[in-house]
Amino acid sequence: MNTSAFRKISYGLYVVTSGKEGRFNGQIANTVFQVTSEPPTLAVSINKQNFTHEHIRESRKFAASILSETTPMTMIGRFGFKCGRDINKFEGISVRTGKTGVPVVTDHAVAFVEAEVVGELDCGTHTIFLGQVVECDILDSQAEPMTYAYYRRVKGGKAPKTAPTYLKEEPAQTAAPAAKAARYTCTICGYIYDPQKGDTEGKIEPGTRFEDLPADWVCPVCGAKKDKFVKEA
Repeated sequence: MNTSAFRKISYGLYVVTSGKEGRFNGQIANTVFQVTSEPPTLAVSINKQNFTHEHIRESRKFAASILSETTPMTMIGRFGFKCGRDINKFEGISVRTGKTGVPVVTDHAVAFVEAEVVGELDCGTHTIFLGQVVECDILDSQAEPMTYAYYRRVKGGKAPKTAPTYLKEEPAQTAAPAAKAARYTCTICGYIYDPQKGDTEGKIEPGTRFEDLPADWVCPVCGAKKDKFVKEA
């Protein structure tokens, strides 16, 4: 069975938020989809280990901000690879209080949808929450929504292990030319530093070897330091 076929299914990239009484959290999700138009309902798949799952289960409401192609990887890393039990994910992020009382992320968002939970389906590791839409709007009519394919192919993004689309990746078997600089993988989020591409967001020029990166350089996705990277075999 070739599970890479799953990557041909279309997804987007969203920040799903939830909570109540001043206690909120948010996470990156790629499985958000419209189920019906009358009444308008959405479904979202959330891992049971995630802090956001706890908030949705308790508050019975959530919001989904549709991210644009220009969303920086640092923002995706914050909401996708860090835990809200350890940090305030909303610090330095533009949000507004929605109709449900849930914070709606507006930074780099094309549009948003708010919903109240009307049902749920236990899917083992994940729960699919069904939400009836109570508010939605366009935030940036000129921006292009980021597809999951764009996130992986153009941004070089990876899926966290709690994502419904996570697939364990085997190291490439083809040997690289001896003179080619080695690539390094972040052990926290899976980001691959490729010397041929450099790091645009970190202003690292293509052709810069990993060994020559500044000592204070960090993973552009999750912020991990250089010692959290391992050389590809």
